[in-house]
Amino acid sequence: MESCINNVLRSRPCLRCTLLLMSVFLLVLPQLALGITRKYKFEVKMQSVTRLCQTKSIVTVNGQFPGPRIIVREGDRLEVNVINRVKYNVTLHWHGVRQLRSGWADGPAYVTQCPIQTGQSYVYNFTVTGQRGTLFWHAHISWLRVTLYGPIIILPKKGASYPFPQPFKEVPIIFGEWWKADTEVVINQALQTGGAPNLSDAFTINGLPGPLYNCSTQDTFKLKVRQGKTYLLRLINAALNDELFFSIANHSITVVEADAVYVKPFTTDTILITPGQTTNVLLNTKNNYPNATFLMAARPYSTGPATFDNTTTAAILEYESAPSGSNTSNKVVKPTLPVFNDTSFATNFTKKLRSLASAGFPANVPVHVDRHLFFTVGLGLSPCSSQNNSCQGPNNTMLTASINNVSFVQPSTALLQAHFFGSNGGVFTTDFPGNPPSKFNYTGTPPSNLLVSSGTKAMVLSYNTSVELVLQDTSLIGAESHPLHLHGFNFFVLGQGFGNYDPNQDPAKFNLVDPPERNTVGVPAGGWVAIRFLADNPGVWFMHCHLEVHTSWGLKMVWIVMDGIGKKQKLPPPPSDLPKC
Repeated sequence: MESCINNVLRSRPCLRCTLLLMSVFLLVLPQLALGITRKYKFEVKMQSVTRLCQTKSIVTVNGQFPGPRIIVREGDRLEVNVINRVKYNVTLHWHGVRQLRSGWADGPAYVTQCPIQTGQSYVYNFTVTGQRGTLFWHAHISWLRVTLYGPIIILPKKGASYPFPQPFKEVPIIFGEWWKADTEVVINQALQTGGAPNLSDAFTINGLPGPLYNCSTQDTFKLKVRQGKTYLLRLINAALNDELFFSIANHSITVVEADAVYVKPFTTDTILITPGQTTNVLLNTKNNYPNATFLMAARPYSTGPATFDNTTTAAILEYESAPSGSNTSNKVVKPTLPVFNDTSFATNFTKKLRSLASAGFPANVPVHVDRHLFFTVGLGLSPCSSQNNSCQGPNNTMLTASINNVSFVQPSTALLQAHFFGSNGGVFTTDFPGNPPSKFNYTGTPPSNLLVSSGTKAMVLSYNTSVELVLQDTSLIGAESHPLHLHGFNFFVLGQGFGNYDPNQDPAKFNLVDPPERNTVGVPAGGWVAIRFLADNPGVWFMHCHLEVHTSWGLKMVWIVMDGIGKKQKLPPPPSDLPKC
C-alpha cells in the first residue's frame, strides 16, 4: 500500500493502488459530508454553590455551573440524554439551532414537548445543519435557566477555515445573573401578586460575580493571555432579564460573528448583547508587556420604567509573564462603559452589524414577500385575579405583556403533539391576529384602556411562505427594548427606527443587500424593527421576548408551519421516548 502511495506521489501510475485509494476515498467521503454522532449525558441535579458569601442549592447539569460545554462540527448529529434528578419539571432548549425537521428536540415546555418529569429522561436528537459559530443551551421552563445553561461551540466542517485570522485560542465568555433568593419562589410570588419580581443580586461572567461585589474577590474569572496573540472570545448572554454592555479595559475587540452567523468585521471598544444573543469577537493582545491587569466588565442597558439590577460584573485579563528583570505592578485598569440608558450607543452598535454576503456565505434575503405582518409588543394590564383580590399592578391590576394585544396562555399539553396528531381542539386556536386589533399612537400617549386579552393562539403558515414582520414597541406602560427570539429559524434584520413604523416611507430604507442574520433581535425602546424569514421548517415554533419576566407575563406566541409536499418537507413522527404530560 505504502509503495503504491509513493508511486502516486511520484506521478507513476499504479492501477491497483489508484483503485484502492478511490475506494477508501469513496468510503470516507460520506462520513465527512454527514459528520459524526456526538453523545452527551446531562444529569439534572442539585448542587451546593457559594456566591456572595452565601451557599445555596441550585439546579445544575452534572453538578457544573455553568453547565457542560457542547462541542460539535457543522453537520454533526447530537444525542443528549437528559435525566431529571430534581423536584422540578425540566426541558432544555438548544438556542439558535435550526432544528430542521427535528422540532421534537427544540425544547420549550408545552410548545414542542411536555416536560421531563422527576426521575424520567429524554434523548434530544438533532443534526446541526448549515450552521457554525457560538450558540448555547438552556432550560426552557419557568425560570430554571437562571443556572441551567452552557455553551454550544459549532466548529466549521473538517478542512474548512474561519473567514478571519485563525485565533491562537478560543474562550467562551458566558454572562449570567445571580439571585440569593430561590428564583422559582421569586417568579411565582410575582405572578400571584401581579407585581414586578424582585431583582437579581449580581451578574456573573462564567458563573462568577467578580471583584466589584462584596465578598466576591475570590469568585472572579481570570483570562491569562500571551503577548501579541489573537484570541477568539465567544460571548453569550444567558442573563434572565438584562441586556448588557461589555468592554475590556484598554483593548479594542473586532466583531466577526453574531448568533452563529459571520458578519463583516468591525472594531469597537464596547459591544451590546441582549439575552439570547451570542457574539464572537477577536481580541488582539498587546505586543509589549503592559505591566497592568485589565478588567473585562459588563453592566445593564436598561430602557424601561422599572427598577433594575444596576451593578457591574467583572473578570480579569492578565498577561502571563513579565520580562525577566522588569518591575511588576499591581495596577488594575477599569473600562469605561456607556451609561445604563445609552440608546444612542445601542442604536449605532446595532447598525454596524452586516452579513458577510460573500460567495461562500451569502445573505439569502427573501426577495418576494408572501405575508406582511405587523405585531405590537409591550406591557399591559389584566384584572386582578388573586385570592384576596389585592394586586400590586397599577390601580389594583396585574402586570402582563402581549403581542398584538394577546397575552399567551400556556397550555397543559404540548402544542406540537396536538398539531401533529390533529387533536388541537380545546388546546389552541389558529386565529392569532396579523395586525393589532385597533390602531393607536403606539409610542405616544397611551389609550385609556390598557387591558389586554389572553389566549393560546397560533398563526399558521404554509410551507415555504416568505414572511416580512414588523415588530413595534408600545408605550402602554412604558417604552422598553424587547429582545425577541424566534425558534426554528434565522431571520434577516432589514431595518429599524424610532417612533411608529411608517409602511409608506420606511421600507425604502430597508437593507436587502447585506442585512444581519439573527435568531434574536432587540426591538428598540419606543421604536420598531423589520425582519424577513422563510418558513421552510415544518412544526410549531415559539417566538417570545427573551427577558424572562416578560415571557412569564405572556409576551410570546407560536407559529405553525405546515408540511410541504416532498418527504423532506414534512415533520417526522415523534420519538418513542417523548415525555408525556
